[in-house]
Amino acid sequence: MAGFRSPSSGLRTPRPAAFGADPTGERMARIRRSPHFRDGVFQNPGGTARTRPSGSAREFAKIYFDRESRLRRAPRGPIPVHATTLADLARPPATGLRLTWMGHSSVLAEIDGRRVLFDPVWGERCSPFPFAGPKRLHPVPVPLAALGPVDVVVISHDHYDHLDMPTIKALAGTDTLFAVPLGVGAHLEHWGVPADRLRELDWHESTRVAGLTLTATPARHFCGRGLRNTQHTLWASWVVAGEEHRVYHSGDTGYFDGFRDIGAAHGPFDATMIQLGAYSRFWPDIHMTPAEGLRAHLDLQGGAPAGVLLPIHWGTFNLAPHAWAEPGEWTKDAAGEAGQAVAFPRPGEPFEPAGEVPVEAWWRAVSEPVAHAWRRPRSAGDVTGTGVGDLDLAGER
Repeated sequence: MAGFRSPSSGLRTPRPAAFGADPTGERMARIRRSPHFRDGVFQNPGGTARTRPSGSAREFAKIYFDRESRLRRAPRGPIPVHATTLADLARPPATGLRLTWMGHSSVLAEIDGRRVLFDPVWGERCSPFPFAGPKRLHPVPVPLAALGPVDVVVISHDHYDHLDMPTIKALAGTDTLFAVPLGVGAHLEHWGVPADRLRELDWHESTRVAGLTLTATPARHFCGRGLRNTQHTLWASWVVAGEEHRVYHSGDTGYFDGFRDIGAAHGPFDATMIQLGAYSRFWPDIHMTPAEGLRAHLDLQGGAPAGVLLPIHWGTFNLAPHAWAEPGEWTKDAAGEAGQAVAFPRPGEPFEPAGEVPVEAWWRAVSEPVAHAWRRPRSAGDVTGTGVGDLDLAGER
């Protein structure tokens, strides 16, 4: 453990290694030069979003700790996990693009002969401590060591459910490169990743890795791992483009108009991996509901159904008051009304967006019934033909 100085007492107290490290030196100088860093902190698109829960703490606690609510936030039986085998991952994808959702926001993307691992979290808890914090609701589908070589690991931001110290330390012992938002490299170096294996990007910057172009794109979120949230590390969504295919990973984000700009600059996409779980009316600016996630996908694709949407950031950790299976159920309905293809793989189940896409609502076998209160009646003015006008973007959070 390193130590840090208490601002009140001047004494040094233990600092868990999982807190990572704050940017310093040339890294901090580069952060200060960023056009997205102002008044000592990184700024969200369009200004600072609310990053702390709004409303009454008592009201939130009443909802979160209500017994019936707690029961709905967990599956009532074992989540069906696909037994991913080495053979599944060793055989090249016939179409050139294959995605394997490992749970939450962790996705292995095999694209044009290269392998990209997004937000790998193989730990048992998303927490700085092994004995406390949100625990996995299902096992990891495949051991990290059995995953095989990875060309690049992409990190969206430094929250514990996206940046897991034990996982990074394990990957540090391989030859993989790491693409991270500006400032996040300080954590990885602290955990043993050599500086020459880091590609640290500001929004709109790109890097080339093994024939792929990786671009950090804006997102509407925030950062922080320690007791002091300095907002000195950036958060990002990511575009990965190969010779034939391109994909988008949203990281964590609230809905904002910038999805249209990202789509215009880098799309359309063969597949998008969109955060649409762990939403709440208590933090509407930093996470998306299923309706917002669908709208983001359509924005990225130029406004019309195209490609395949893979929902992420749901099903693995209990991080919000909504029912465990609600993101899957609501997304299935919303996408069906919009005519948009959505993949619903079991954790660990590989699929090719241009091939047979898994669509079974597998969560229903282990979930309490989910209400569909997110719908609004079709308005007379909805002439888009996509059905998205029927959706309440605020959601039933």
